[in-house]
Amino acid sequence: MTHPTYNFKKMILVGGTMFAMLAVPLAVNSVTGLDLGVISAAHAAEDGGTKKGSANKGGAKKGSANKGGQGQGGASSNKIFRIPAAEEDSDRPVWAGVKGGKSGGGGKPAGAGTKKGDLFGDMVVVLRDANGVPILTSSGLVQVIAYVYDASGNLVPLKDASGNPVVIPYDAEGNLLTTVTLGTTTYNVYSAEVDLGRLSVARAPDKVLQHSLDEALAKLTTSGAVIALDAAGRLTVNGTAIDSPLENLALYDTYMKTGTLPGVTLPANFNPAALLAAAADKTGNISVDTVVYMDSILGINSSTTYYDFSSVNYDRYTTWKNATATVLVLQSDGVTYKAETVNLYDAVFNSTNWTDPTPVGGADDFATAADDYLKVIEFVHDNGVR
Repeated sequence: MTHPTYNFKKMILVGGTMFAMLAVPLAVNSVTGLDLGVISAAHAAEDGGTKKGSANKGGAKKGSANKGGQGQGGASSNKIFRIPAAEEDSDRPVWAGVKGGKSGGGGKPAGAGTKKGDLFGDMVVVLRDANGVPILTSSGLVQVIAYVYDASGNLVPLKDASGNPVVIPYDAEGNLLTTVTLGTTTYNVYSAEVDLGRLSVARAPDKVLQHSLDEALAKLTTSGAVIALDAAGRLTVNGTAIDSPLENLALYDTYMKTGTLPGVTLPANFNPAALLAAAADKTGNISVDTVVYMDSILGINSSTTYYDFSSVNYDRYTTWKNATATVLVLQSDGVTYKAETVNLYDAVFNSTNWTDPTPVGGADDFATAADDYLKVIEFVHDNGVR
């Protein structure tokens, strides 16, 4: 496979000034006479802890069913592959334990702290610039994108006549309105919750990720280990992929903070987006909001800095055009399966490239790359030869 080369660096933010200096790839519909500011500026660094960020938290969850997400590109191949098997790995973190009664062992784990937990308030889809940083209003407030239910009951972003996303207005008291009027039509609007799924384990005590990092590095640095990549971009040791979600999340955390994995010579085509993909739910999706919220929870972002994705460029065709995997393919008799080598660009992406909506690289490139790796991981997992 051919993968892009990544060169990451921190970007310092100084109040609202830096936000104004960043490129703004998305135009926003303005509703005359209404304050478009949402959520306190104190939450602009992605703490996600405001209740006002979700006008309808229950309804917003339906947004996660819109599997296309930020990274959705081509439709799935119309070839018939192996029927997906039941999920074989548990999403329950080992530290969770079981709920206890008065004499049980339930409750908050020792050393859990409060900071990471505080990041799991209402994490909603907001308007962001090319680097994934929330675009602030003149009042220093971030803007929540308005969603509506379509005829099929799916939560989809509301757009104006020009195709630009609409943001939910605030009333004079700082509460999100529940309706928006465009022209002569009034819409009931909702915020869309970002469902991290299995990635939520990032808020576990630091010792959990540290243990997983130690386990992964022990494999990667063992004497005589041959480090390579599998068909889905995951790191392999002597031909065996590191497929533990926790280990991949720990490796992602370390690489994004340091630009390396200690003691490991990484393959030439290594892409850190594949680490995040291998840590996520196989049937989920990864968007820009997913990436930025995760980076904040893990401490890759801080209260004053965001990761700089400006040098990241992703091209689906270049990455996957020559990538193959051996999977089970349903034969014409509709009964038997045969192991065949398929082209992943065709089988997973239906030979459809991704069009970058921004003129330069950025967080959307990284998120789309991660989401594409996730789709390949799911495909190989569901159709792999066992």
